[in-house]
Amino acid sequence: MILALAVALVAYGTWLNVSDEKQIARRMDERALTLTGAEARRRSLRPVVEMDAVRLYSENMADAVALVEGRIIEMYVTKNSVVHKGDLLMRLENDQIPLKIQQATANVRRTEAALAQAANAYHRQERLMAKEATSKEKYEAAEAQYMAAQEALAEAEALRGQQVVLEERQNVVSPVDGNVLLIYQREGSYVQGGTPLALVGDFDRLMFSVTLDDKYTRHLSIGEATELHFPVQALNKAYDTEYAAGNQGKAEKIVATITEITPPLSEPAGIRRVVCAIDNRARVLEPLTYNGVTLKMGRDYSCLAVPLSAMADASHEEVFAVNPDGTVSRREIVAGANDGRYIEILSGLSEGETVVVDGFDGLEEGVKVDVSVEEKAAGEKGGKS
Repeated sequence: MILALAVALVAYGTWLNVSDEKQIARRMDERALTLTGAEARRRSLRPVVEMDAVRLYSENMADAVALVEGRIIEMYVTKNSVVHKGDLLMRLENDQIPLKIQQATANVRRTEAALAQAANAYHRQERLMAKEATSKEKYEAAEAQYMAAQEALAEAEALRGQQVVLEERQNVVSPVDGNVLLIYQREGSYVQGGTPLALVGDFDRLMFSVTLDDKYTRHLSIGEATELHFPVQALNKAYDTEYAAGNQGKAEKIVATITEITPPLSEPAGIRRVVCAIDNRARVLEPLTYNGVTLKMGRDYSCLAVPLSAMADASHEEVFAVNPDGTVSRREIVAGANDGRYIEILSGLSEGETVVVDGFDGLEEGVKVDVSVEEKAAGEKGGKS
């Protein structure tokens, strides 16, 4: 009896262990991860483009360059001075130019005298030749000397004219209308020919270009106004200018108008070059490269979209979709533009389907989930799905 009782106890214990293991396994099979999801539905989207670097430039900007070498003896402008094309900016002095002009002038006078003598000899031989009182050889020699004297005078005058031009080039003038943004050299500096001395430009209108995927450009049009948003630190003046005293920093709104899309939207293309113009009469911006700029489209449009957080990969090509049986499956999708919060779905999802928006770590195909939909269409209440 004792032996039978011991066997019964062992058998009962074994049954209890097997039963508990089965219950645990069944509970594990019936376990569902609690996650947050969102519905794919039509939303109003106004896309944004994050640009790592944007180079602003003026179509009317140039350096005033030293055309001769010399020392800067006088400055006629300062930073921010308003100038017109041809206005005097500064003056150089080259001690050699006056001496060379004096030498060239003396040479012109000598060649003028030589020409006068040659002309007299030639005309005398011409008269004698008419009376047949001289030989043809003497006449031709006088004629050749006369022509050579003419060429020598022309060359001497050209050399003098060259020095006069160099003297005039000691005056450094503005190459364009606009403002003096930078002065590279100080008064008293000695510079070589070709050295940039000042940056002058019309900065009322700045331009920039950006290459965009067609998923963005297909929603753009020529003449459309877009918004640019700059980091606060980017609006600090790099050139120590006095412009934009009313700069609003982060709240500053910069409007950029689209002037060109290449190739045009009528032609198929994967990417396009978009050129924009900025009205910069307030002088908030400068012609330089800005980092971390955001371009926001001027118009919104209705499209099927899901939260950007639903993207399961960095390339925005996959999501975890919730199946009718409560499991999830990794779904390949084709995404379009995004506004920083929502992303357009071009294919791969249907309206009303639910996607997971967080808790991707360890999430696998076929796992059961209990998804709490974070938002419903207008008029519906949130709840469990």
